[in-house]
Formats: sequence, structure tokens, C-alpha cells
Amino acid sequence: MKLNRMIRPTSTRFFLAGLLFLLALTAVTFQPASAQAPTPSDDEVNAIAKHLYCPVCENTPLDVCPTVACAQWRQQIRDLLMEGRTEQEIRDYFVARYGDRVLAEPPRYGFNWLVYVLPPVLFLAGAFVVYRVLRGSYRPVQQVEAPPPPPDDDPYLKRLEEELRRREQEGQ
Repeated sequence: MKLNRMIRPTSTRFFLAGLLFLLALTAVTFQPASAQAPTPSDDEVNAIAKHLYCPVCENTPLDVCPTVACAQWRQQIRDLLMEGRTEQEIRDYFVARYGDRVLAEPPRYGFNWLVYVLPPVLFLAGAFVVYRVLRGSYRPVQQVEAPPPPPDDDPYLKRLEEELRRREQEGQ
């Protein structure tokens, strides 16, 4: 019996130590099961797609383009959203693949800044020209003196008056 008592506490210790080791190993390797991220709605996809233009069709936003290619690109946006990418990351992804022409709003660097600066400058210059033209057209008319009456001793005037009298007398 003495032998039995001696073996038993030691085996229990090994058993408890092994159980504790397995529990610790399970706790370290345990990762909670996460549910699959919900599929982004069409509204979420179109909110990004409306800021992108179809790389195939001219001047057609990606959210309304009816081509098969655009449907695939919208699905690609949905997949990128499911991966957890942000709107800016998705735009950068499309710019990297298709260039700046896919953006609805040109980037504000290089010669593209003219798109933002030139229209207001032209508008102000046009307003200034219109102001100057209107201001010039409403100036008061300067009074010009009438020429002095011809002198009474003008021979041409005397001859004209005589001709008029003679025609009056002939016409009566």
C-alpha cells in the first residue's frame, strides 16, 4: 500500500500539470471565431463608384455605366470594401491601375490646378470687362454748341432763298 500511495500523488501531479499545459496551450492558440463581414450594400458601392469614371466609356460615371466591365469594377469595389479598405484606398487602387482619368474630380497637382484656378480668374476678368463697357456706355452725353448761324451776307444763302421764292411763285 505504501507503494500505491507514493505513485498516486506523483501521477496526479503529472496529470494536473499536463492538463494545465494543455489549457495554457489552448488559451494561447485560441482565436474567437468571427462572423464574416456583411456584404456592402449597393448604396455603399455606388457612393464610391459615383466618384470614379468608367475607364472604357467616355464621360460615364462608374455607378451608372451599363457595361459588363463596369459591373465587374463595381463588384471589385464591393470586394475591396469587404477586405476593409477605405474609400480613399479604393480610389488610389483604381488610379494606380487606370490613371487619373478615372477620377470624377481631377487631382489638384501639376497642370490640373488650372482647372480650379482658371475659371474664377476668367469670370472675374469677364466681369471687369462688362463693368468697363457698361460704365462707358452710361456716361452723360457732352453738350456740343451749335454752330453759329451763317452770316446774312452769304451769297449762297441769298441765291438759295431766291430760288425757293421763284419756285413758289411758279407753283401757284
